[in-house]
Amino acid sequence: MAKQLELKERRFWILSEPHGNIWKASVVEVKADGAQESVGIDATGETRGAADDAAERKLRRLLQAY
Repeated sequence: MAKQLELKERRFWILSEPHGNIWKASVVEVKADGAQESVGIDATGETRGAADDAAERKLRRLLQAY
């Protein structure tokens, strides 16, 4: 399952999957033509929600820097 975000007129997906005893989430940007590009953000957490939230926080901080 993916969580979709629209920030600064751009669309991102947070993709999460189990990784041993924890969850790992990564962020990809979805371009207008449907192509996906990794943003380079990864986060982990004890639950899927925790990993997703950590990845979203990192993404929001990154976008504020621009």
